[in-house]
Amino acid sequence: MAEETWKTAITKIEPNKVAVRGYRIDELMGRISFGEMVYLVLKGELPTPAVGRLVDAMLVSSVDHGVTPPSALAARTIASGGAPLTTAIAGGIMAINRHHGGAIEDCMKILLDAVAYKREKGLDALTAAREKMAEFRAKKIRVPGYGHRIHTDDPRTKRLFALAEEAGVAGEYIEMGQALRQAMHESLGKDLPMNVDGAIAAVLCELGFPPELGNGFFAISRAVGLTAQVYEEMTRERPMRQIDPKAHEYDGPPERSLEARN
Repeated sequence: MAEETWKTAITKIEPNKVAVRGYRIDELMGRISFGEMVYLVLKGELPTPAVGRLVDAMLVSSVDHGVTPPSALAARTIASGGAPLTTAIAGGIMAINRHHGGAIEDCMKILLDAVAYKREKGLDALTAAREKMAEFRAKKIRVPGYGHRIHTDDPRTKRLFALAEEAGVAGEYIEMGQALRQAMHESLGKDLPMNVDGAIAAVLCELGFPPELGNGFFAISRAVGLTAQVYEEMTRERPMRQIDPKAHEYDGPPERSLEARN
């Protein structure tokens, strides 16, 4: 006996036709960006061009961060053992977790809670942030998305917030993110700028994405960098080596500008 039919609202496949969220994929090809496609698949509708650029920027911002993050190290180690490219990439993706990439989802939850509290109490952003920080400290809750082991002022955060302003979507969540930074500074006595994970979290909240999708954006983005890391490991390094992430030296192109390409 055949199983009962089940439903999917993402993609419809017919002979000679692939339709994603109702749009023929061959008509989308070459006409929308990858960021717009990601938005369409996850939200069900195409974004405005400005929001599409913003989503593109989020994906670009997390493509790679060198060989030291756990995902890159895991992927390279698996590749060094002789695994196929896709297996090593998958291993790297599996290393994305609470302390690496996972800050986006957790930061989104914090921002959603803080803005809901602000609205409920009729407070301004900074007052609400101060009261929430007092609560977090009392409960020993660490606020994710702030500070960085390398960057003291993450350049990706500024760029994302500028693009959010251009797209007309910078609102309560970005404001709350900045208010929480000030409240943390006052409470902890040290300034912890919002890192790229926190910035992505704030922008995703502004765009109405649920927090459960937050880490998915990081995985989509980082899969590109992991592909490059794995391929380099397979083609430049000896098999079965002990990988010391701090012992590497960069030998790629010198710093260059997009203006030179134009």
